[in-house]
Amino acid sequence: MLVENIKREVIRLKAKYQTDDPFELCGAMDIMVRKMPMGTHEASCKGFFMVNSRCKTAVINNDLPSHIQRIILPHELGHGVLHSSPAVRTFHEFSLFDETDRLEYEANIFASEFLLTDSDVLDALADRMDFFHAASMLEVPPELLDFKLRLLRKQGYQIEAPYIAHSNFLRRDIDKPLN
Repeated sequence: MLVENIKREVIRLKAKYQTDDPFELCGAMDIMVRKMPMGTHEASCKGFFMVNSRCKTAVINNDLPSHIQRIILPHELGHGVLHSSPAVRTFHEFSLFDETDRLEYEANIFASEFLLTDSDVLDALADRMDFFHAASMLEVPPELLDFKLRLLRKQGYQIEAPYIAHSNFLRRDIDKPLN
């Protein structure tokens, strides 16, 4: 799916359901959100989306801090909105933010569009904040801001994206700075 179509879909969903809260949006869309303990070590699953008998469910690792769950749910919601047709997959466990996989890339785009408005990001950059300070102020991992900056560049903004997002960035402790 084209980036522009993903952006339009995020805008459409927020307007239709009048919310920018991913938990509220899932409820309004009849997508169940289940939280389950899945561990906190590097190899732990952070979440997944599944469809079983036409029931859509986003499962989130509740061993993770709430601010990380807040990032994972929009990613899973992206799978639900963009990839839940039987032709795509009925079950997709993820390695969050893996650019090499088209489905993961699209879910990452959905999450960055859902969590970061163009105006909030542009305002942070207009305040002459450095990249990492802007990510902290916007309460997202730097890698997610990197995805958003790349999208803004595609829209014609003269923004330098650092291109730091790696396929396994959420396997690290995102509460710690990048080395």
